[in-house]
Amino acid sequence: MGSLLFQAIIFLCTFEGVFLLSPFWKPSWPTTKLPVVLPQLTEDLGLPKFNADAKLNVTSNCGPDCHKGAPLPTFEQLKEFLSYETLYFNGSLTETKVGIYGFNMAEMAVVQGRKGRSRAKRQIYGYDSRFSIFGKNFLLNYPFSTSVKVSTGCTGTLVAEKHVLTAAHCIHDGKSYVKGAQKLKVGFLKPKLKDVTEKNSNQTKSHNSEKMKFQWIRVKRTHVPKGWIKGNANDIGMDYDYALLELKKPHKRRYMKIGVSPPVKQLPAGRIHFSGFDNDRPGNLVYRFCEVREETYDLLYQHCDAQPGASGSGVYVRMWKRQFQRWERKIIGVFSGHQWVDQNGVPQDFNVAVRITPLKYAQICFWIKGNYVDCRDG
Repeated sequence: MGSLLFQAIIFLCTFEGVFLLSPFWKPSWPTTKLPVVLPQLTEDLGLPKFNADAKLNVTSNCGPDCHKGAPLPTFEQLKEFLSYETLYFNGSLTETKVGIYGFNMAEMAVVQGRKGRSRAKRQIYGYDSRFSIFGKNFLLNYPFSTSVKVSTGCTGTLVAEKHVLTAAHCIHDGKSYVKGAQKLKVGFLKPKLKDVTEKNSNQTKSHNSEKMKFQWIRVKRTHVPKGWIKGNANDIGMDYDYALLELKKPHKRRYMKIGVSPPVKQLPAGRIHFSGFDNDRPGNLVYRFCEVREETYDLLYQHCDAQPGASGSGVYVRMWKRQFQRWERKIIGVFSGHQWVDQNGVPQDFNVAVRITPLKYAQICFWIKGNYVDCRDG
């Protein structure tokens, strides 16, 4: 009972204006020196194939220790990883090479060298800490209203007036685009009124019962980094498991801005939050929060309960924005999914989120804004 009460209190504290923190301490968004990622050359790749099945679980044999021991990419490799493919709604495909400016490679070595906290054994079938969100007052209001359904079976998050952030593996399996990517759509929850007739001994009366349905908008174009397409076949492809979808028309809802992922020690209580459409709860939006246990430069390892379908959810935190003297939520990562690692013949599982690093922020922001001048506030 006490555990449930604690969970409920934390849940309430995710809303605006409700705080448990001391008034003398506010976890604040750090000031980050941001690099610039600019397109250099765009080439036509011809018509792509759409013959892959959407896989909502990502597998890899490289866990946290493996990542920390892997050699850091060179500057040329970073440019290659941050180059990207753009898939258009008419089926055409381009590849864009990029240049990187103002990035200090030493920052990667500092983060990668951090020693994470020891990871507790995951209880896969233990107490389920997820909350299903019901009622239009929650579902249609911020921050839950920023979660949308991607037609290939994943979740996405509204990050601009016409843009949705999701996982790359929802669009591309590393070798080919998935079958549903050619006519990709994004679903928005909205009320569905159903007429219900009630009878009693005196009279018959009718009233409207509210359920939720999806309203779909077509995707105009999709950006997928080459780090995912080139890296998915090797041990560390999850580092670039993110994609940005541009809708054919504005969605007219409040969205959540992206931000650079702070170090775990700076996160409020070391926790992250995200909401998604888990497959085991069809029709429900499922919210969860949990503590981050391990970090590398590109990934967050955590214990959030999640099922296929939650992949692509925007991982966010709420921190104090000194510049505007207010609390602000930002997306700091993309939930990639479950990762199974075989370590000396012993299988281990992790839940993994791809961090929005300064380079990824610069890239995604440029995809959204179309310029780097408006991408200076990470």
